Amino acid sequence: MSARIRKHRGQSLIEIMVVIAIMGIIMTVIAVNVMGFLSRAKWDATKVQMNNIETILVAYAARTGHFPTTNEGLAAAAKWFPDGVVPNDTWGRPFRYTAPGTHGAHDFELVSLGADGVEGGDDANADLLSWKKGQEE
Repeated sequence: MSARIRKHRGQSLIEIMVVIAIMGIIMTVIAVNVMGFLSRAKWDATKVQMNNIETILVAYAARTGHFPTTNEGLAAAAKWFPDGVVPNDTWGRPFRYTAPGTHGAHDFELVSLGADGVEGGDDANADLLSWKKGQEE
C-alpha cells in the first residue's frame, strides 16, 4: 500500500525548481529575440516614414515651385500631410530637415537620430539619413 501512495505524492521541490529555471531561460531567449525584432521594426518604419515625407515634399515642390527652406521647415508643407500634422519618427522625435541639402546635390535632407536620439550610433541607435538610400542597420 505504501508503494501505491508513493506513486501519487506529486513533484519534489527540486523538480519544480528545475522546471521554473528552464522556463526562465526560455523566456529570456524569447524576450531578447523579440526586442531585437521590435528595434528593427521601428528602424524600418522610420525609413518608410522618411520616404513618405520625401514624396510629400516632392509634391509640395511640384505645386509651389520650390522646397520649403530650412527656416520654414516641414511645417510649411504641413497641410500636405495626413491630418495636417508633420509626423515624428517612430521614437517620437521630429525629423531634422535641411534645404538645400548639404551632402551632395540634394534639394533637401531628412535625418532621424535613431533610437538613442543622439548623432551617430550603431544598430538601432544609428542615424537614418535621407541621402543614404541603401543604408542598413
